[in-house]
Parts: sequence; C-alpha cells; structure tokens
Amino acid sequence: MPLHEVLDKKLSKIYEPKSRIDDVFKGYDITFLTNEHGEPVTLFFGKRRPDGTIVGERFTRTIKRVPGSMEVKSSHWDNQGKIMGR
Repeated sequence: MPLHEVLDKKLSKIYEPKSRIDDVFKGYDITFLTNEHGEPVTLFFGKRRPDGTIVGERFTRTIKRVPGSMEVKSSHWDNQGKIMGR
C-alpha cells in the first residue's frame, strides 16, 4: 500500500540527523526516525499510547542513491506489518 501523497511529501524532507519526530497526520499519530543524513527511514503510524509507543503499523524506507553521490535516485516505503502494544 503506498503512503498518502501528503504524508509521502512530508517524509521526503530532510530533518535533524538520527532523531525521532512525533507528529499527527489526518487524525493518526505518527513517529518517524531519521538516518545519519536526516532522511526519515522508519515510520510508526497509528494511535499513541500514554507511554509514547504507537499501536498500528510500521513502515521502513529503502533509499537508492545516484552512484558516487548522496543524491536520492529513488525511494519507497514497505509495510512491515502490525505493531501491537504490550
């Protein structure tokens, strides 16, 4: 399942490297983690619990770069399945 176009646009931006960003998107809680370049690479999407964890789905991003540079050639998000609170 592809991500919503507006969410994908938000996740295509560069953020602080190696950080965790908590946000809300269309009534759902989201948290994403960035890599050393500030690119979001892990997304948690669902409902946030009082302890801060999210019950919902987890996505990971695959990034392909132009050879010999840091320019992103292409990227896509894969649904890794449901995440349940304990």
